[in-house]
Amino acid sequence: MAAAAGEAAGGGGGSPSSARRRLRIISGHLRGSPRAPGRGALSPSPCKAQGGSAGPASGSIPKKRQELLKWNGWGYNDSKFIFNKKGQAEFTGKRYRLGGMVLPTFKEWIEKTFGASLEHKTTSRASLNVNDVPPSIVNEEFLQDLRATKISYSQDAEDRVFRAHGHCLHEIFVLREGMFKRIPDIVVWPVCHEDVVKIVELACKHNLCIIPFGGGTSVSSALECPEEEKRTIVSLDTSQMNRILWIDEKNLTACVEAGIVGQDLEKQLAESGFCTGHEPDSMEFSSLGGWVATRASGMKKNIYGNIEDLVIHIKMVTPRGIVEKNCQVPRMSTGPDIHHFIMGSEGTLGVVTEVTIKIRPVPEYQKYGSVVFPNFERGVACLREVAKQRCAPASIRLVDNAQFQFGHALKPQVASIFTSFLDGLKKFYITKFKGFDPNILCVATLLFEGDREKVLQHEKQVYDIATKFGGLAAGEDNGQRGYMLTFVIAYLRDLGLDYYVIGESFETSVPWDRVLDLCRNVKERIVRECKEKGVQFAPLSTCRVTQTYDAGACVYFYFAFNYRGISDPIHVYEQIERAAREEILANGGSLSHHHGGKLRKRWMKESISDVGLGMLRSVKEYVDPNNIFGNKNLL
Repeated sequence: MAAAAGEAAGGGGGSPSSARRRLRIISGHLRGSPRAPGRGALSPSPCKAQGGSAGPASGSIPKKRQELLKWNGWGYNDSKFIFNKKGQAEFTGKRYRLGGMVLPTFKEWIEKTFGASLEHKTTSRASLNVNDVPPSIVNEEFLQDLRATKISYSQDAEDRVFRAHGHCLHEIFVLREGMFKRIPDIVVWPVCHEDVVKIVELACKHNLCIIPFGGGTSVSSALECPEEEKRTIVSLDTSQMNRILWIDEKNLTACVEAGIVGQDLEKQLAESGFCTGHEPDSMEFSSLGGWVATRASGMKKNIYGNIEDLVIHIKMVTPRGIVEKNCQVPRMSTGPDIHHFIMGSEGTLGVVTEVTIKIRPVPEYQKYGSVVFPNFERGVACLREVAKQRCAPASIRLVDNAQFQFGHALKPQVASIFTSFLDGLKKFYITKFKGFDPNILCVATLLFEGDREKVLQHEKQVYDIATKFGGLAAGEDNGQRGYMLTFVIAYLRDLGLDYYVIGESFETSVPWDRVLDLCRNVKERIVRECKEKGVQFAPLSTCRVTQTYDAGACVYFYFAFNYRGISDPIHVYEQIERAAREEILANGGSLSHHHGGKLRKRWMKESISDVGLGMLRSVKEYVDPNNIFGNKNLL
């Protein structure tokens, strides 16, 4: 952990550690003079580029991402789904609880669901061919100025390709089959706020295009380089800005550099007994700055809130200068909140460099749970009642039957006859004794956190509500396994692509009274569109309710299909996804709950009105008149 954060847990009295701690707390509430916006009068964590002793925190993701991560797929190099020599599915590596386990029913499920066969396998490029990579075109005068700053940079082909994309289906498909027409010309690694200021100043001086890069997990084309961009494209990688600058234990806030990824943020805070509780599905790899830039949401938002609920203060570098408030307070009434111009701006206005966020003590007690309902309608009604009574646990997620079957196919081989016997008893009790139809039932997974006594009281309240809607408690193991799958499910797309199956997810938010109609209509539209577009096999079309609110819920859709016999599967997929998005909007859903991105900007005017879009354009034109941040997201 950063030295600054480590000292926050230091001793009292008049020791140097205590003095530094007090200095850090005070500095969190003071801003620099008007002449030096963004420069704190006190600096407990000096910029590493300015001769400070503090180096980058030891992060989970290396500066050279290719040393650890796949170049044309999701996640770690050593972690993936495969079919072994016996034809059984298993998950490799030791990073996840599923690692090394055999999934005995998955092969049957994928064959039955998609008509896929292990005999029909695609071939993708085994490694990156640097000769296919577009050449780096960088102005020599810019390079000379950049060298003078001593900021690390690279024009290496691999470094550039790794930052040319996120994880949209079409991006990964391109990497497996060919190469992007346009990628960044150079990658720069600032190590502090002051470095970012210098980079943006150079970009303005030499008229360059900057695309900020955080964790690279975008699923909305946000990192794609515009093919028509003629200027030098700079990928500004924030990964080396990964320190906790200070922790304020009295106000329960922490100031953190924006490049830190979620898993490192939680690990470092935990060393001092704190957490943020913000856990998006991508938290292993996504960054704090990325969460701010996309208005992210996490699976435990019921207790901790979405990112807009966690943020206290933001520092952002723009071509016009530095944007930040003059104090760190829970609320201000000084016109429209400037934070809401920054959150969701998706790299179009500047680079988020530092964020002060709320923190909480690490919860004393954590308990998983699950409930099985006779059908999806009953499950949604239960979630609605839980939301109405404002008693939602940290996380409550409801999957439909198709997704339940999918999750069951990912169940590892049991280790003992006794465990298998117990599973059989549970199934018998639910389907035979209680009369639940295994082809209709659905399941909610639960996660409770907090004081042990309160958690147990809370758990009883939620299960009592579930009982009123026909729900049956289905055990802690199912709940825990559901959350474990959250972090490995993204790896499945790579396996699917190996066997002619393409799949993707997308999300929306919708009022409670339209949840059921929207879910049904969108899933039916996907099936209908697949048939009309010549997809030979029935698709997987499924959904889950992932976050609940007083006035509505977030719904995630997953769909996938076997593309054998289709000459341009990505074009077909995009047509189907577009139709599904139209169906969502027609049924009263939002354009996006938390992903956003250029992938959906064709609907922006419809979503926020012509005047609303004009307001966004006006902000862009003032803050960035020369379009230095030219990724073309949103506008």
